[in-house]
Amino acid sequence: MITSSALLRRALLADAAFSGIAGLALTFGASPLAALLQLPDALLRETGLFLIVYAAFVGWLGARPMAPRPLILLVIAGNAAWTVGSIALLFSGLVTPNVPGEIFVAAQAVGTGVFAELQSIGLRRSSGTVAA
Repeated sequence: MITSSALLRRALLADAAFSGIAGLALTFGASPLAALLQLPDALLRETGLFLIVYAAFVGWLGARPMAPRPLILLVIAGNAAWTVGSIALLFSGLVTPNVPGEIFVAAQAVGTGVFAELQSIGLRRSSGTVAA
């Protein structure tokens, strides 16, 4: 267990808030968003459902003054993988979004990457950790 720095807790809670809002929007607005962005309805809905669960987990971590380091590392690694995976999706040819869809995917990839970086810095500032 580590004593979470204020930055780590804030970064986790902000990640949870944005993920939760996005999850609700994607889950309950998948069909109109799919038409607007030219992304598959199922991809948006399933991503939304995942984000709702993810937001609850990350919010729980962020609300704790002490947290298991491996779980924080899992969140950081997951955010980094999400960023890379989102960009890879755009170049894969598996989806053919329009320009707003490309912007949507790229913007959430950048945002997720920012959360990963802030969480990484926050983890290094937390007591009980070894600087990486």
